[in-house]
Amino acid sequence: MRIVVLGAGFGGLELTSRLSAEFGDAADVVLIDKSEQFVFGFSKLEVMFGRALPAAVQHSYRNLVKPGVKFVQATVQSIDPVAKRVETDAGTFDADILVVALGADLHPDATPGLLEGGYEFYTVPGAFALREVLAGFGGGRVIVGVTSTPFKCPPAPSETALLMDEYLTARGLRSSSQISLVMPLGVPIPPSRAASAALLAAFAERGIEWHASRLVTSLDPGRKLAIFSDGSELPYDLFLGVPVHRAPAVVEQSGMTVDGWIPVDRLTLETAFPGVYAVGDVTSVGTPKAGVFAEGQAAVVAERISAIIRGTAESEEYGGRGSCYVEFGQGRVGRVDVTFVAGKTPDGDFEVPSRALAADKVEFGTSRIQRWFDPSPALGVSN
Repeated sequence: MRIVVLGAGFGGLELTSRLSAEFGDAADVVLIDKSEQFVFGFSKLEVMFGRALPAAVQHSYRNLVKPGVKFVQATVQSIDPVAKRVETDAGTFDADILVVALGADLHPDATPGLLEGGYEFYTVPGAFALREVLAGFGGGRVIVGVTSTPFKCPPAPSETALLMDEYLTARGLRSSSQISLVMPLGVPIPPSRAASAALLAAFAERGIEWHASRLVTSLDPGRKLAIFSDGSELPYDLFLGVPVHRAPAVVEQSGMTVDGWIPVDRLTLETAFPGVYAVGDVTSVGTPKAGVFAEGQAAVVAERISAIIRGTAESEEYGGRGSCYVEFGQGRVGRVDVTFVAGKTPDGDFEVPSRALAADKVEFGTSRIQRWFDPSPALGVSN
């Protein structure tokens, strides 16, 4: 039985690692991604603010050596979910089971003026390039703004504003600078009242202006103005934007999407096409678009595929639970634990920022790299 997995992010890496750990060389798994390396989302901020070098956070897929798993660097050109056939620039792949984990594509060009008058920090190239931009910034009016919904990693804009405060303070530029955060949400992290309250308190303490329930719809580079969805404007010297998110064009062209994203059974992650699953940001499963949720979904799909291979009952179901670390700067990190259940309003638990949680966050990344890239099956696949 051949399993073809499209996308080597959190979902694809977790899924293939679990199948390899259970079946070893007996597995027949193909993992396809167009990129050369994997980068954690939170590592982009580390590079952007000069806390890490790019080489230290890039994990080459060449080092992905897993029994039963073949990695193919290729661009997916078409997906036939009925035939479970994938065309790429490296050839055609037919699957018995197909898993789509291609994430969301980012489109800074979709916001008028963003490319000409601002910067985006959500792509790897965009965040890495900002390292030099920030190093040359002499202070002034900074806006961190969201341009559309949905967007990946809802805490990231808040983290960026807090880290910008820390960065400018360390460079002696904070007193001559103003930081504004513009988000379409009423509170920074809606699933957790406690986390939102902690962030709002941190904004107030550090003099960060909070503009709730607004989107940045365009920039006027000539006048250095950000225009909001309610028609108001705010001047800036440096604009850091969260760009428009969309499902990859190849996914939209496959006929799998509804209202822009792939609908799945929220318990099994099955699509409307037999033998085809989808996990992570490309879906409309009802959880935030964040790597930890893609990982949890992949674990469920891996167990269901394993049951099919073993010939046992498929019983594993997705519970909608995930934990997200939240950077507060000053060496402290908080954590939100939340479960998304259909028909219920989530209210996640919040662990207050601490240096201990900052160490936990480092261990979170280290453990995943070991699990996903180390060829030793002894590492296991525990969450």
